[in-house]
Amino acid sequence: MRISPVTTRHFSLPGRTEQGAIGLALAAAIAGAWLGIHAYAMYVFELTWDNWPLALVMAAAQCWLSVGVFIVCHDAMHGSLAPGKPRINQAIGAALLFLYAGFAWRKMRDAHFTHHKMSGRAGDPDFDEEHPSSFLNWYWTFFKRYFGWQSLLFVHTVVGIYWFVLDISFIQIFALYGAPALLSSLQLFYFGTFRPHYHAPGKPFADRHNTRSDRFGTLASLASCFHFGYHLEHHRRPDVPWWALPGARRAGVGEGVSK
Repeated sequence: MRISPVTTRHFSLPGRTEQGAIGLALAAAIAGAWLGIHAYAMYVFELTWDNWPLALVMAAAQCWLSVGVFIVCHDAMHGSLAPGKPRINQAIGAALLFLYAGFAWRKMRDAHFTHHKMSGRAGDPDFDEEHPSSFLNWYWTFFKRYFGWQSLLFVHTVVGIYWFVLDISFIQIFALYGAPALLSSLQLFYFGTFRPHYHAPGKPFADRHNTRSDRFGTLASLASCFHFGYHLEHHRRPDVPWWALPGARRAGVGEGVSK
């Protein structure tokens, strides 16, 4: 499913074959690195006082890569990961969402499409209409809506296997699995939901999408949330994959007012 908003500036994407090749290659690199570091952290690495610096580096990398994995799933929802290949988009998105936190593909996809239709107002599952300016209250609402019993069961099962069956220390599980996952949810929420959609005096929204974009440079945008901070561009052109959002920004997709 693709949403086709009216935009004020034209921006062209590569052909479907080229776009799919780029998207799938980047997805493989992100997911592969994420799974590789996780496997090393759980099955090879042994946390000690001497190697804490390396553990912190791995945890930071996992946090950032976890954000990237979710952004890949997001592109799959919009069909921009592999254009014209709905089964591939669904297969990759469903597998990665489940590995990320036991999320269900259809539930997350439908909620995200509702977010695009009802952005920043009552009925938007990503918006807290009672606390439109409070980070903590909004995050708690966001967390409760998405991290249901299925996610909790998945995470507890994984932790239980690592702790009781494989005899990995709890502190290692927390430092290299639990903490990066939780921090990635905060990173995704702050840069991909709260900053773009929060209400503040003197910061009006440009149009009906009720969102705004960060003014970060390309590298800072990549580091913060895989360019998801270019959020007005994304809402006006949800067919644009994450890696092409800087180009959409340079083309002026986020400028002016859509009709």
